[in-house]
Amino acid sequence: MTVRTRIAPSPTGDPHVGTAYIALFNLCFARQHGGQFILRIEDTDRQRSTSESEQMILDSLRWLGLEWDEGPDVGGPHGPYRQSERGDIYAEYARQLLDAGHAFKCYRTSEELDELREARKAEGLQMALKPADLALPDDEIKRREAEGMPYVVRMNVPAEGTCVVEDMLRGTIEVDWAQVDAQILLKSDGMPTYHLANVVDDHLMGITHVLRGEEWINSAPKHKLLYEYFGWEMPQLCHMPLLRNPDKSKLSKRKNPTSINYYRRMGFLPQAVTNYLGRMGWSMPDDREKFTLDEMMAHFDIQRVSLGGPVFDLEKLTWLNGVYIREDLDDAALLKALRNWAFNESYVGEILPQVRPRIETLSDVMPLAGHFFAGLPRIDAQSFDEVKLERDELVKLLQFLIWRFEGVTRWDKESLLSEVKSLSEVFGLKMKAFLAPVFIAITGSATSTSVMDAMAILGSDMTRARLRHAVEVLGGVSKKQAKKLEKEYRDL
Repeated sequence: MTVRTRIAPSPTGDPHVGTAYIALFNLCFARQHGGQFILRIEDTDRQRSTSESEQMILDSLRWLGLEWDEGPDVGGPHGPYRQSERGDIYAEYARQLLDAGHAFKCYRTSEELDELREARKAEGLQMALKPADLALPDDEIKRREAEGMPYVVRMNVPAEGTCVVEDMLRGTIEVDWAQVDAQILLKSDGMPTYHLANVVDDHLMGITHVLRGEEWINSAPKHKLLYEYFGWEMPQLCHMPLLRNPDKSKLSKRKNPTSINYYRRMGFLPQAVTNYLGRMGWSMPDDREKFTLDEMMAHFDIQRVSLGGPVFDLEKLTWLNGVYIREDLDDAALLKALRNWAFNESYVGEILPQVRPRIETLSDVMPLAGHFFAGLPRIDAQSFDEVKLERDELVKLLQFLIWRFEGVTRWDKESLLSEVKSLSEVFGLKMKAFLAPVFIAITGSATSTSVMDAMAILGSDMTRARLRHAVEVLGGVSKKQAKKLEKEYRDL
């Protein structure tokens, strides 16, 4: 048997370090067994998936040195490797499940589903919705079908009993079927959910081992049941521990920079980031902290993975990156790294139009453009003294802008300007007044190049990181404040 593993990211935002972490372990497991590593794009979310996000995923994984044997850009015998291009395949397998009685068409409206859930909640029932709960009278089904009402395809699941799943790290896992809902397999727009597409693709692509985050443990019974319905052998499962913040909470962009692009833009070396991700819950046989990707692949053993939540500590990563710079880069290599990082023709070419109209000597460039070649600006609370806003209102403005920018799928000046204009109206401020604190947060100065252009050039990850940094230097947001701000933001 040829070992085949895969990574299947969704192109719906910045490339996440968690994606790179899971990709790294899948790659190492495959190489340890002389196998193959596949990249598949799960882009069935039509509203949020973008080609720009897909390209960022490919670029960031390659930047880290993670190469795949098959994928949307390199091809392979099991393509296409984008789920959006495999719709007919999923429809056919959904029909097979319907014909065999393993799935059913559900015509329930979203309002009816909400009522069902509320009624169960009122009765103190914590069980998931089952086929019997969702059933409609035959005549009502025929009426809705005749009227062409939308429906989804759901899978039949047992109402009671226990599902037993074997895990490579955790051994036997038992999940009560009462907690497993009648999962949607095919949405009303004909696109599959993760669960159907995941099982069908893994089977057709010959995946033998699935290494994925532990958040998918509760989905394992649904997947096992689908494999049984189709009569297919299920790949071996391995649920990896989730990356954690230093406070042990799940790694999230609200507490830590999670985009690979952020670390690339900050000037981290790819080999240092890959090395650090390899230390997330795993260790070399000799416990050394610094090792190459080739060394990790040569010594990899999945049983050395610790189930304790690995802490993604930015200070530790920064230390390791410094070790790489000092020990691995001579002057020539360091100069090359600097050029690749920011002093390259492509990046500088974006900046020159911003500084050209504002300079009289070449020495004027760095004071104007220094923020394009820096990490987080050196600012403190006093940096905002000239901004004519109370501290609480200032923090609120910056926090709301962070949340607005988290929803931007196409990062360009026009999209950002639209969000800024909309939010400035909410605060009742003219654009100049609204952008005053943003200017300082992004550039570290009250006078520099256009802040809108700066944010477009710096990118989503660095822009949001600088805005979060500004909130922190202003005193941060307490849990009580956060709840209040979140409610206000939702009510906008």
